[in-house]
Amino acid sequence: MAAPFSSPTTPPPLRSFFQPNPNPPKALLSLTGSFHRGPHRAKVGYNSIGATSVSLWSSSANYSSLRNGSTKLSGKPVAAKRLLQNRRGVVRNATIEEIEAEKSLIEDDAKGRMEKTIDTMRANFNSVRTGRANPSMLDKIEVEYYGTPVSLKSIAQISTPDASSLLVQPYDKSSLKAIEKAIVSSDLGLTPNNDGEVIRMSIPQLTSERRKELSKMVAKLAEEGKVALRNIRRDALKAYEKLEKEKKLSEDNVKDLSSDLQKLTDEYMKKIDNIFKQKEKELLKV
Repeated sequence: MAAPFSSPTTPPPLRSFFQPNPNPPKALLSLTGSFHRGPHRAKVGYNSIGATSVSLWSSSANYSSLRNGSTKLSGKPVAAKRLLQNRRGVVRNATIEEIEAEKSLIEDDAKGRMEKTIDTMRANFNSVRTGRANPSMLDKIEVEYYGTPVSLKSIAQISTPDASSLLVQPYDKSSLKAIEKAIVSSDLGLTPNNDGEVIRMSIPQLTSERRKELSKMVAKLAEEGKVALRNIRRDALKAYEKLEKEKKLSEDNVKDLSSDLQKLTDEYMKKIDNIFKQKEKELLKV
């Protein structure tokens, strides 16, 4: 019968966990309180998680290295807090300056787009004719010029000799026919008079019915402008919420920014209302 398994040698006596080790392992590197003329030395210790902590490293050798994961130290003096084991990448939080820059970019973009919306709406309003002659009435007219559609004001000078007539003087007289055709095809209701040199148009007085139709058209344009402003506000809010998800902004930050954005939107809404009221007044004036 086989003898029970036993160690061939007598096991060493157990040492209490709290007793000091009589034979501690020798340090691979030593430290002196200050530099000496000979090779510099550095203190290397091991913390509770096994990471190597380096206070100072210098060597007279041309190259020496300490590997911990992918970290390497050269022979030049290096100060480091801690070398992490198995380091796979660096995660850096955004600075306050970077966050402020992102916020400013969102605000500037929203304000710029709102300003462009106002400019577009003004141009659309100006193209709606009233009972008074205005060169901007022809802003939307495009002319087929050498096979390419171009705006009328880019190929001709437009003026108002008096309050009830328009004068179109092309830079190239060969475009007179094309300009005349474009004006007739427009929805302005104008009759061009081509004398071979310039085109003259008389602005007829608007009927009461036509004034009401144009007033409704202008109201529709104003509402389209307000919808555009709301869409711009929505895009900016989504951008703020994205920063909140990325932990760059707190919930309170987003609330404050949303409040400021609403104030900006209300400001541009009032601009649209003022422009609309002015245009409506021109349309209804006999």
